[in-house]
Amino acid sequence: MTHALLVIDVQNDFCPGGALAVAGGDEIVAPINAMMDDFGAVILTQDWHPAGHSSFASSHDTKNPFDLIDMPYGPQVLWPDHCVQGSHGAAFHPDLRVDGDLILRKGFRRAIDSYSAFFENDHKTPTGLKGYLETRGINRLTLVGLATDFCVHYSAVDAAQLGFDVTVQMDACRAIDMDGSLAAAERAMRDAGVTLG
Repeated sequence: MTHALLVIDVQNDFCPGGALAVAGGDEIVAPINAMMDDFGAVILTQDWHPAGHSSFASSHDTKNPFDLIDMPYGPQVLWPDHCVQGSHGAAFHPDLRVDGDLILRKGFRRAIDSYSAFFENDHKTPTGLKGYLETRGINRLTLVGLATDFCVHYSAVDAAQLGFDVTVQMDACRAIDMDGSLAAAERAMRDAGVTLG
């Protein structure tokens, strides 16, 4: 059984001082770096939005960050502009090891957001990660990164539903925790068969 570490969105904009900072986001960098050598493969995801992305509040008149709107694919939280392609904010945290096997960029389609490492937010447009893992013979995943209640949560649930053996290493994640979103994410992950470590 090949076991991969999936490092979710440890980028400047999600760390303190960033456009969509997660409290303590930088605290997980050293623990993640230390874990990498324990896995047969390391995959890093990178939020990679074009300027003017539809999930940005600035792209909608009279809307504010964290408002909820209906998009053709369902409800969408509007975010501050973040992780714009090629920007400092989109870069990985400078202390994060990036010598993994694959860097997967997501959220690059202007009209749809992408929390999960496996699917866009329509839950059907694939990123290609499933095929990569299957081709490599990887069927066990440990997830770490940012943020627990959004991109880690959606990635973990999708991975479990696709048949992978999934653990989320909670001490190497940090959450936004907006209106109880962390507790809801933990419930959803457990319900999907994800192990919370």
